[in-house]
Amino acid sequence: MAHASSPAELPVLDMVGVGFGPSNLALAVALAENHQPTGTRHQVTALFFERQQQFGWHRGMLLDDATMQVSFLKDLVTLRNPASRFSFLSYLHARGRLVDFINHKTLYPLRVEYHDYLEWAAAQVDDLVRYGHQVVGIAPVASEEGTDLLDVLVDTGHGTTVYRARNVVLATGLRPRLPAGIVPDDRIWHNRDLLFNLDRLAGAPPSRIVVVGAGQSAAEVAAHLLERFPAAEVCAVFSRYGYSPADDSPFANRIFDPAAVDDFFAAPPEVKASLMGYHANTNYSVVDGDLIADLYRRSYREQVLGRRRLRLHNVSRLVGASSVSDRVEVTVQDLTTGEHHTLDADLLVCSTGYDPVEPTTLLGELDRHCLRDPAGRLRVARDYRIVTDGTIRCGIYLQGGTEHSHGISSSLLSNGAVRAAEILDSITNRLDLAAGATIHPATVGST
Repeated sequence: MAHASSPAELPVLDMVGVGFGPSNLALAVALAENHQPTGTRHQVTALFFERQQQFGWHRGMLLDDATMQVSFLKDLVTLRNPASRFSFLSYLHARGRLVDFINHKTLYPLRVEYHDYLEWAAAQVDDLVRYGHQVVGIAPVASEEGTDLLDVLVDTGHGTTVYRARNVVLATGLRPRLPAGIVPDDRIWHNRDLLFNLDRLAGAPPSRIVVVGAGQSAAEVAAHLLERFPAAEVCAVFSRYGYSPADDSPFANRIFDPAAVDDFFAAPPEVKASLMGYHANTNYSVVDGDLIADLYRRSYREQVLGRRRLRLHNVSRLVGASSVSDRVEVTVQDLTTGEHHTLDADLLVCSTGYDPVEPTTLLGELDRHCLRDPAGRLRVARDYRIVTDGTIRCGIYLQGGTEHSHGISSSLLSNGAVRAAEILDSITNRLDLAAGATIHPATVGST
């Protein structure tokens, strides 16, 4: 229901960010750097709301030896502002590891280190964030001219508070995807919660664990479990013949360049589909080549020694699983013969990916004002703003869920710094325009 209360009744923020993962963290950092004297430009007021009690990004998969698949130069800021005090290099200097990292001769830091970098950056903008606050709805504020303002309903843990804003930026992240018919329980997990669940595991160490999936996370989980439980058998189930390497060759990596977003956005639908098909192997259901080699060496060594612990059920798929007492009965189908067989296991870990959280679940009646393409997907402008009908004059921006319009990097770390700059410049220019000021070219972080 539209709120008809007067704008004077609540203070008005220029922007509210929903969620505070790496994407909105990059936006908050851009905002912090933009809060400097810049002549006539509007100084954007903002708050971000995050349901977690502290900053956290895939904590359940912070394996000790897992490395990033993205160069540290694609951090929160460097592609936007190489001189930023929020860069990964600035973090290394602050932690006293800059020289040691240089000597390491790598572009790909440990994932636990990169997470520490994100926490370090988040701590510097914590005045803009309210942790333990979950946005539960967004409603238009009615006026005769149209909707210029939005009421953001926030569950603070002690009731619901309303914040009023001219723009919202939705970065609601991803939700775990499980195979059809699979219900998680104490012995059936998604890999998102791997470390949390392993730490809570009671009783004797597991003797057999089934891992479903063919991507990077599945391979990392299999390798980690083999190390953590040296007496356990790990059964890897996937429909491919083997783990496939990620294409991280220089020319293919251009699909993640900021300029590639412009190319993809302007392309006709059939070209968009072709590009996604050609370059899916840069990101989806693929594994780092070094990890594939490590797993193969292990498999061959076990074959030589006569004690197989890593068992590959390739060209197979999971068709069912049920917990019985302290065990899991996992049913696997051989895709070449169609035959089913059951694996009696202690645990089932599904490394089966994620789906974007549908942004319109928060929008309520605003949803009917959001325009869609012939496939029913949200229409999104180049500046990541949802295209709405003429009655909605406030801005609803997306960080994620724009792969169909902006390409494969729409929710990835690779383009986060530039994407944040584009969104903030769009908001600032629209605020300048509303105030009658001159619209500037993109300048976020250039000072």
